[in-house]
Amino acid sequence: MKLSYKKTVLVGFAFFLICAFWQAYDSIIPKILTDKFGLTQSMSGLIMGLDNILALFMLPLFGAISDRTKTRYGKRTPYIFIGTVLAVVFFLLLGVSDLVQLKQLDEITMDNPTALQTLYDADLTVTTPDGETVEISKEFTKTEFTEIEKGSEDYAKYVTPARQMFARQKTLDNPKPFIFFMAILLLLLISMAIFRSPAVALMPDVTLKPLRSKANAIINLMGSVGGILVLVLGIVFGTGKLDNSLMSYLLFFACIALIMTAALVVFALTVREPKWSEEMLTESAQLGIETTDDKPENGDRKLQKGERTSLLLLLLSVILWFMGYNAVTSKYSVYAGSVLNLDFNMTLIIAQAAAIISYLPVGFIASKVGRKSCILFGIIIMGLSFFAASFLRMGTSMWVMTIFFALAGIGWATINVNSFPMVVELATGSNVGRYTGFYYTASMFAQTVTPYFSGLIMDRWGMRTLFPYGAIFVLLALLSMQGVRHGDNRPTAKQVVLDAFEVED
Repeated sequence: MKLSYKKTVLVGFAFFLICAFWQAYDSIIPKILTDKFGLTQSMSGLIMGLDNILALFMLPLFGAISDRTKTRYGKRTPYIFIGTVLAVVFFLLLGVSDLVQLKQLDEITMDNPTALQTLYDADLTVTTPDGETVEISKEFTKTEFTEIEKGSEDYAKYVTPARQMFARQKTLDNPKPFIFFMAILLLLLISMAIFRSPAVALMPDVTLKPLRSKANAIINLMGSVGGILVLVLGIVFGTGKLDNSLMSYLLFFACIALIMTAALVVFALTVREPKWSEEMLTESAQLGIETTDDKPENGDRKLQKGERTSLLLLLLSVILWFMGYNAVTSKYSVYAGSVLNLDFNMTLIIAQAAAIISYLPVGFIASKVGRKSCILFGIIIMGLSFFAASFLRMGTSMWVMTIFFALAGIGWATINVNSFPMVVELATGSNVGRYTGFYYTASMFAQTVTPYFSGLIMDRWGMRTLFPYGAIFVLLALLSMQGVRHGDNRPTAKQVVLDAFEVED
């Protein structure tokens, strides 16, 4: 029993393009909403949760629909192809809508020599990252304000919020660009929701049950590579620089769309879903392994009471760690500039790189000690890393930041590799898409509410509350995971030497 690395990597191109998109989305959309439309952190968080509101019903829906789809290309591939093509088109249009709003802000763009004077003359009252309300004209003279240097602490503390307040007034005066932006954003998110569950469900469709933790590690590795590629492009384009907050993102979005298209082409030309699914069923039958296409005479086997309890507690855990994790990821690009005066791309690359290094070892370790033990360890590592990151300030040593972000990446990788396989391990009958939907419904619920609630807290007490908020929710998942008794793998003795490198029950 051996995992086909080639097949898993090729299947992983679907997840690669999904993660490339979401990395760009989570990094740039909050900046557009706050920097160019002037939204508060809570309102920005509400919009950032929009994709998750859609996902609450669209992911289970398309997961279940794809379970019942039969085409010569398979039951998941058509959704991946159609959804990606639509997403690429709307992503490019989103860049156009961003450019339309930027035209309204010409007088305060970074290359305008009178930009700071315009901001001062607007007589603005701003809220600093510390939660302090300040009237610019009472805090500075015009000369003092216009001579604030780019990249300085005062620039992050006063100039950036002033630009956001000015953008808010412009948006209220002419909301048409914002309405255009939101309409395109809605269509884009619908397009992504069409194929997310089918793309994730494809891995279990073509992978033997005992090998899914290892396969999921490779899938997540592919996703991390997609995310890192986007972050590297972010460094090239300067998307994380504080003085580029009013840059045009059209060309950057075009590059992401090109990456997504290239990944789709590779996927379409190499993945043979019907053939690979049939091969998995045949091998499972030969080895006596239950598959997700095994159908009892009376339909799908109902979960027993203990299994239902484990499933509910596992989904609660998913909600809790996503409440903490997504709050950080959806706000960090803004936080990094406002609090740390730091290019968010570099620190996120550190976290992603640490995750990539961890994925395969975590998959192997899970086969030795079990998925649950790995998840508990990951919760502790990520929760403590978020807590420690609460004390980072502008000027903190980059080495210190590197350690904390690397540990956070390792913790997330350890959780992420093992949680989805634990959920689909409980799937019985031809319902892996449904259980994939359960997993994503839980995660999407958390990601729906947490950007808004974390935004409310930051609006009230300042942006420095972000990491404590994340740490609390992540560590709460320790309590719910203690009650999970099913869905874990059960390591057994290896029968042959070469099998020692595979994941077994």
